[in-house]
Formats: sequence, C-alpha cells, structure tokens
Amino acid sequence: MKTTLMVIAFAPLAAAAIAGLFGRRIGRIGAHTITIGAVGLSCVLSIRVLMQFINGEATTFNENLYTWMVTGDLSMHVGFMVDSLTAIMMSVVTFVSLMVHIYTIGYMSDDPGYQRFFSYISLFTFAMLMLVMANNFMQLFFGWEAVGLVSYLLIGFWYKKETAIFANMKAFLVNRVGDFGFLLGIGAVLMTFGSLDYVEVFNQAPAMADETISVFGDSQWSMMTFICIALFIGAMGKSAQAPLHVWLPDSMEGPTPISALIHAATMVTAGIFMVTRMSPLFEMSDVALSFVMLVGAFTAFFMGLIGIVQNDIKRVIAYSTLSQLGYMTVALGVSAYSAAIFHLMTHAFFKALLFLGAGSVIIAMHHKQDMQEMGGLKKYMPITFITAWVGTLALVGFPGLSGYFSKDAIIVSTGLSDRWGSDVAYIAVLLGVFVTSLYSFRLLYLTFHGKERMDNHTKEHLHESPWVVTMPLILLAIPSVVIGWLTIEPLLFGGFMSDAIQVAPTNDVVKEIGLYHFDSPAGFALHGFVTLPFYLMLAGFAVATYIYMKHRALAGKLKKRFAPIHRILDNKYGFDAFNQKVFANGSVKLGEALWKWSDSKFIDGLIVNGSAKVVNGFSKLIRPLQSGYVFHYALVMVVSVIVFIGLYVFK
Repeated sequence: MKTTLMVIAFAPLAAAAIAGLFGRRIGRIGAHTITIGAVGLSCVLSIRVLMQFINGEATTFNENLYTWMVTGDLSMHVGFMVDSLTAIMMSVVTFVSLMVHIYTIGYMSDDPGYQRFFSYISLFTFAMLMLVMANNFMQLFFGWEAVGLVSYLLIGFWYKKETAIFANMKAFLVNRVGDFGFLLGIGAVLMTFGSLDYVEVFNQAPAMADETISVFGDSQWSMMTFICIALFIGAMGKSAQAPLHVWLPDSMEGPTPISALIHAATMVTAGIFMVTRMSPLFEMSDVALSFVMLVGAFTAFFMGLIGIVQNDIKRVIAYSTLSQLGYMTVALGVSAYSAAIFHLMTHAFFKALLFLGAGSVIIAMHHKQDMQEMGGLKKYMPITFITAWVGTLALVGFPGLSGYFSKDAIIVSTGLSDRWGSDVAYIAVLLGVFVTSLYSFRLLYLTFHGKERMDNHTKEHLHESPWVVTMPLILLAIPSVVIGWLTIEPLLFGGFMSDAIQVAPTNDVVKEIGLYHFDSPAGFALHGFVTLPFYLMLAGFAVATYIYMKHRALAGKLKKRFAPIHRILDNKYGFDAFNQKVFANGSVKLGEALWKWSDSKFIDGLIVNGSAKVVNGFSKLIRPLQSGYVFHYALVMVVSVIVFIGLYVFK
C-alpha cells in the first residue's frame, strides 16, 4: 500500500517537473504524453485503492513517511492517511484531472504555452493529492497553499491578458484572507492539543470539549467553536462561500480546462473535504455548525440568482458552482457529511462535463463566450449538445440522474435537521432548485436552441469538436447518469465512510433518511417525481422554456420592468464594488497616506532633512565666532580663564 500511495501522489509531480523543465526538448507530444501517462497511472491506482476499500480488502493506512522538523515535543511529518474518504477523493480528483488532461490536447493545441500548461495542471493534481492524503495539519496546509499557488498560475496563464492578471491576483488575495483564519485555526489546534497529527487531535478532542478561549476582551468562547469557525473561514476562501466567493467567477479568465479542474473536483472542494475530515471537531460545536449551514444557505440561493442574468457561458456555470458548493456546505452544517461528499463526487462529474462542454462551444465559436451571439448549435455540435443536456439534467436534479440522488439527500437532510437556523436553510435550498433549473435551461436554450445569432463567418466554420474534446465529454456523461445508482446506498446508508466520519447520534439526519425515506435507489428515484423539489425544478424549466423558447422578447421586457433587481444581480450585490472601493482603493490610499506623512514628512522631512536643518542653523549661530582674528581668540581665552577662576573661587 505504501509504495502504491507514493506512486499515486508523486507521479504527477515528476511529470510536471519533466514537462516544465524539459518542455522544449521533449516537445508537445512528449509533454502531454508523460503528464497524461502519470495522471492516468495515478487514476488507475486510486480506483484500485477505492475498490479495495469497497471489497473490504483494505483498512485505514496511517503512516509518517518523512520527519520534516522536530522542535521540543512537536514533530512535523510528511505522511499519508488513506481511508474510505480519502480513497473517494483520490479517485474523483485523478479521474477528472485525467479527462481534463486529454481534453487539453484539443483545446490548447494552438497555444504557445502548451508544455507549460500541462506542467501546471499536473502539478495542480499533485498538490490536491497531497492535501487529501495528508495525515496532519502541516501537510494539509502545504497542499492547501500549493493548490492556491498553482491556481494563481493557471488563472493567469495568459499573462498578457490584463483581465487574467487581475483575476489571478484577486483569487490569490481573497484566498489569503481565508487562509489567515485557517492558520489561526491550526495554531489554536496546536495550542490546545500540542500536536498537529489528525489521530492524536481527534483522540484528545472529547477531553477538551469544555476548554474556553478569550477572544474579545473578557468574553469566553468555546475552544472547539473557535477552532472550527477559524478552520471554516479557510474553507470559505477555498470553497468560495460568501463573502469570500468573489474570486471564483473572475477565474473564468483562465483557459477552460482549468475551469473544469479547479471548479469541479479539486480546489473548490478542498474546503468541503477539510470540514468533513474535521467532523470529530465540528460535531462538538453546534454554534460552528449553524454558522457553516447559514453561510452555505446564503451562498446556495443568492449566488444562484446571479447566474440568471449572466450572458458569458462560463460565468453562468461558475455561479452554478458557487450555488452547488453552498448545497454541500449546508449538508456539512446539518451534520450530513456523507451527503456533502456524495454531492461533491456527483457534482465533480457533471460540472466538469458542463465546463468542458462550454469549452467545446467556445472552440466552435472561435473563442466567443457570449450566449447572446450563439443559438441553434445543436445541429452543428450533436455530441456536445447531447452531453450538455445530460450534464444539465444532472445539475437540476432530474430524478434518476446522479445530481438528483445527492442533491435530494441534502434537501431532505436539511428538512429533517432541528439545528438552529435549519428552517431558513431548508427554504434556501428549496428555492435554489427553482433558480438552478431556470439558469441551467436558459443556458441550454440560448446556446443550442432557437435562432442562430452568430455572424456569417462564424456560422460557416461551425462544426463538432475533435475527438480529444468529445471523448472526455462522453466519459464524463456516463458517471453523470449512473454513479448515483451505484453509490447512494453504500455512501449514505451502508456506513462506507464510518471509518472517516464521526456524527453524534442526535445529529445523524442521514441515518434517519435511511430508516424512513429510502428503500432502494429505484424507489428513491421514483419517489422524486412526487416531491416538492421536482415541481420546483419543473417550474424553473417551464419559466425558462416560456421566456427563452416561446417569447424571447419577454426577456427584454422583464429586464426593463425589474431593472432595479436586475441591476443588483448584475452588480453581484455590490461585493466586487465594495471590495474594490473599500479594500483595494482603501489600501492604496492608506499606502499613499503612510508615504506622505510617514516617509515623506516624518522620515525625509523631520528626521533626515530636519537634522540637516538643525546642523545648518547651529552652524550659522556659531559661524561668527570663527572670525580668523588672533585678538578675538585671545579675548575669548582670557574671558574663559576669568570665568573658570570665578567658578573655582565662588564654588
């Protein structure tokens, strides 16, 4: 097992190094061959490890591989902890990454940075694997920061494009805000438990349940609440929860393959994975769980609304990602950790499918992304069209597709929860179903149906994408349909992740679903046709069909009639404007003020120039004494002698 795990983690790293350092020597074919081969090997071995857990042939592997530093009683290690949760994450990450690698051959075929791009995405895969396989907080933080660094490089891959540079800097800075909280949480863990090892911390947690910490003044917080909220602030940055969500839509400025890689199965799911891994700690703080749940509920509903008014095809899917991450976060908040991971897995497949499908459309449209300039593409791109419909039906939660099983489990779990604020969260996730359906079918209709709105030059060159683009779409469409049927029972009700997730008996809403709401995957799917979420999904479908298929002019009229609401959504609730005005411009003005008063006036003006002026003024005062006449000096000497004699006599 140890050798297998090391190959899984370090094969993408070795490939990234070769493609990055020797890209010119090995050429384009060499770069994509070695990186695809390495990630493919990691994928095959990851699936093999997962199958061993499914078949009961493997147990939790927890071993330190390398001691990085020892200081006092604290040892910092590089090690792996691989259990059922890790095995799922490894398989999802490597499979989606493999599909993205293959897709990139077609999408980036004409890009001069071809080898560099393959090096980056392979390095990103390594960083994510190190994060999910970690057995301690230090290595978790290394993987956490590494995926942030490589995402910075990928978002700004087209470094001559100003909007891309702005977007990657924005992503980097916003994630640093979340990482500040994450570091505080890790520091609090070290202070409380004296260790950074997962197992040691989890074993000591029950004994520390009553520990408190003074945060503001003399007010006392539960130490567990402080640790969990601080760690979750880190998750808010990585998993793009409001108000730290603002970086994710702008990251669409990078190439489409990284949109799928970052926003489907890897970076944005790191926060969901981390909170699930920390379930033994979060279960000891109802306050922290309520905070997590309400943040997720706000993100799930309000970020979805923004997707309705977006015209950039990738940005619609990006806001969909924000909304779905909100669903996962709500599941974490109601202690339905297994449902969150289940949705993370299904979402990885159909969201990667949608992003890569959008990329296929962008290729055909000569890199135009505005849906207002599309329409009628179904007859030119049949494979992309069919797979886009599959991904959309999975996203909206149509009964029987993978998204239905996981999303419905989250909605039912939230409805069953009695946690403070769960009523608000339940309403948010229900309304989110309607919103998701509305913007998803709007995207389909504007892109693939209706009148062709592109220019003649673009229309003349429209055709289906090459096989290296369409093959990943087909391979992702398959699990988007079937994976829910195969995994809902073991993941949610079969205790498959019981070795990794701890849930207090009073909080186990997923168990309650299994007892009273689930008999079989087929029964669960059939029951979906008579539930409220299904009717809300149909309502969103009907509204989108009526407006964007039957009465296109109505969209413009509604935009004018509800102009204030449209303006709010188009301005993204003012988050970006506020951040730009207060934090970005405020920082610039603070820097200018510090330069003006501290550097220019105090240091240069008072200390440097001021000391020179003092010396100059003193020199002017004593200069008349240096007359050059001997009798003046003799007179001064005589007077001085008289003064000293007088002082001596009258002492």
